[in-house]
Amino acid sequence: MKKPFLDDIRTIEMIYDKSMESEFDIVRTYEDFVAYITTNGLPNFISFDNDLGLDANGNIAPDGLAAAKWLVYKSGLDLRNLQFKVHSANPVAAEQIRGLLTNYINHLNKHTT
Repeated sequence: MKKPFLDDIRTIEMIYDKSMESEFDIVRTYEDFVAYITTNGLPNFISFDNDLGLDANGNIAPDGLAAAKWLVYKSGLDLRNLQFKVHSANPVAAEQIRGLLTNYINHLNKHTT
């Protein structure tokens, strides 16, 4: 299974080595992220940006933190083995995504072993 790369602008080689390009599927919006996971299942690895630009109405689009919250609170998926990287240039949001996912995964692993 490919790895979703959630980012509204960047290309894979802007973050990872160009040789890794074929390992990823670019997902540009929160809605596309939810649809991707719903259709394909949970991958082993996800790369998150936070700020995903504007939606079709010119409003701030749901962001990478919203995608992480969807995984934790709404997806119903077992995230115990999920690996991820946050490649956002927004340091506060990047830490929020890392903290949410890391703490939730640690909680799951502590209470299911």
